[in-house]
Amino acid sequence: MAVYTELAAETLEAFLGTYEIGTLVSFHGIAEGVENSNFLLRTTEGDFILTLFERRVKADELPWFLGLMQYLSGRGLNCPLPVSDRDGKALRSLAGRPAAITTFLPGVSATQLDAGLCLELGKVLAQLHLAGEGYEAVRPNALSSSAWGPLLDSCGESGDALAPGLTAEVRTALQKIEAAWPATADLPRGQIHADLFPDNVFFQNGQVSGLIDFYFACTDFLAYDLAICLNAWCFRDEKTFEPSFAAAILQGYESVRPLSQAEKSALSVLCQGAAIRFLLTRLYDWINTPANALVTRKDPLAYLLRLRHFASMKHV
Repeated sequence: MAVYTELAAETLEAFLGTYEIGTLVSFHGIAEGVENSNFLLRTTEGDFILTLFERRVKADELPWFLGLMQYLSGRGLNCPLPVSDRDGKALRSLAGRPAAITTFLPGVSATQLDAGLCLELGKVLAQLHLAGEGYEAVRPNALSSSAWGPLLDSCGESGDALAPGLTAEVRTALQKIEAAWPATADLPRGQIHADLFPDNVFFQNGQVSGLIDFYFACTDFLAYDLAICLNAWCFRDEKTFEPSFAAAILQGYESVRPLSQAEKSALSVLCQGAAIRFLLTRLYDWINTPANALVTRKDPLAYLLRLRHFASMKHV
């Protein structure tokens, strides 16, 4: 989440007038994340999230995301539910951007991770994958392995300013990952979140109370979603791998959806791929984020450490 587009109260009040969610009491921008402009809305009917879609997300794909959230919510997953206006439209336009309002979920993201939270994360990730079965619309992963080379090329040699030799190291690693990447038919596929970082998971009393930010969701290997979580949740202070966290995620996941042997064998390269994907998008954003944007840039080098870690291991 982030804020790239500022809104005047009068503009927002007029926009909300087309919904049945009460009148505006207050609103403020949410700075976490890097992709879209997000606002917490408080109306006379409760709290909601307004998202203005800014980057990477294609407008014609937004109905897929909103439809997926509606589908998952209908199957019992705690995720934001898109709110329709009086004409039944969940996707609107505001300040020249595609816009949507979703319900607000209770709970807070964890600031200190532990094995117990990782266990619950593993369970809910598997529940998400099972809940997505039957959502037949397909959205190819726009940031899959085929996108990583062009993304690296677009960064030029800028990464070397952060760490000497970074570009060459990443390019060599990418060639090895691409050569070992599973074929489409090799592993189970389905609808994945693809961005389930700790700030996208809410907890209450040690239990997951909701999952948010589905705007990287896509159709891909289910185990790749698990690999993303192993990257995002299992490194203390963004540096040190914590085996107990990884074990807890895997235990939680397999208590709901057991992994196939092929998935287990592929986890190492999938984790390397997840590391390089976030290294590259962080590097791109580090270079291209406007100086005046209300957004927290993320350190690309944290994922270089993850890439090196998973490349050194035959088994996760």
